[in-house]
Amino acid sequence: MAEVKDLTTGSITSRISSLAAPLIAASFVQMAYSMTDMAWLGHLSSKHVAAVGAASFIIWFCNSTSFISRIGAEISISQSLGRGSREEARSYAEHAIYLSCIVSLAVAVLVFIISPLFIGFFKLENDISAMGIDYLRIIAPGIFFTCNNNTFGGVFFGSGNSKTPFKIASIGLIANMILDPLLIFGYLGFPAMGTNGAALATTLSQLLVFSIFSYQLYTHRSPLGKLSVHFKKHKKKISQIARLGTPVSVQNMIFATLSTTLAQLAARFGHVGVAVFSIGSQIEAISWMTAGGFSTALGSFVGQNFGAKKYGRIVKGYQISMLLAGGIGLAAGLAFFFAGDMIFSLFVTEPETYHAGGVYLHILALSQVFMVMETVTAGAFNGLGRTSIPALLSIVLNACRIPMAYGLVTFAILGVTGIWWSITISSILKGTILTLWFYYAIIRKYKHY
Repeated sequence: MAEVKDLTTGSITSRISSLAAPLIAASFVQMAYSMTDMAWLGHLSSKHVAAVGAASFIIWFCNSTSFISRIGAEISISQSLGRGSREEARSYAEHAIYLSCIVSLAVAVLVFIISPLFIGFFKLENDISAMGIDYLRIIAPGIFFTCNNNTFGGVFFGSGNSKTPFKIASIGLIANMILDPLLIFGYLGFPAMGTNGAALATTLSQLLVFSIFSYQLYTHRSPLGKLSVHFKKHKKKISQIARLGTPVSVQNMIFATLSTTLAQLAARFGHVGVAVFSIGSQIEAISWMTAGGFSTALGSFVGQNFGAKKYGRIVKGYQISMLLAGGIGLAAGLAFFFAGDMIFSLFVTEPETYHAGGVYLHILALSQVFMVMETVTAGAFNGLGRTSIPALLSIVLNACRIPMAYGLVTFAILGVTGIWWSITISSILKGTILTLWFYYAIIRKYKHY
């Protein structure tokens, strides 16, 4: 049986670091799926990158729906284990996966149907639009697998086990890295499928990950004991999972929608604008994924200690997480600021595109530490079950990016860089406000425990 880790005792730094490290590595593995596709397709042309980049925004939106069941599972399971109830934790896991299957199936079918409508939103050249539509329709089944894989991971994370999801995700990445060149370029006798090959490679890799996760959870290898497909459904537990996860899911869906709107604005400056935004988002995910790893680890840590009523450990765990993640965010910001062009040139060979990408990273570098502050603090709020606070703040300030971007592009005459500045300014505000909120609402209350 996979291990359930007790996070309510022992060294706080050791507990959080050991839980966060595999989570960060697993996040990089997930990011590497898209970056591998972009890197290979970049050798074809920036048009291929733009087609997949446009499609990636709806995939991002769809993956956001998995936070309903994933976050709900993480919080419910960690708090149940903190109260010493493994049976209750196992029941929450079964209900979370049940909910995930329903939601992800509906989303996958919807993507297949609305692909032309979505890609048409970007008003790209006809050949690029056609590639984007085909890509989405091939990857639609993969969205079902990816969303469920996120929930499967949430079951392990809530149990304090981050190593198993990392190992499984790594197997999927290796499969994707092998399949990408074979199916994109037609090596070893395979048909050269271009962007369609990238979609098929991702779908097959996610199917492999789904199969391994299913085997782990529905045998005695599960950290909570063998899960069952046939269990008595309780509306109250499904409602509890949805209540906890929906604010985070809505936050991410709105974020994806707003990013799509910004990408459409960037498309006014040609397909290079879309390519820069899509690749740049993947590169920026280096620090975002790192912060996300600490956020998820802190959420599990806070959840267990909140369930055990060890409030002093919550405050110390938050402070340690902020220090560790903040240092990485600072390092990423410095790298983006001083080596933006060089980093971007790893993904595209056209000078116009990677010079424009260097400007993107130069501007986004200023917000990396603040982005880390927001993400880690959101994890602490989530562990307490107060998911609506970071979600609401994020929704409001992310929504401000749209009028800000239009204003900077139109009235400040900054061109496409006005979009990048709107992202940076809003990130600085989110990180500052949410951190102060947590200090006044939580730290001052619990720091003397």
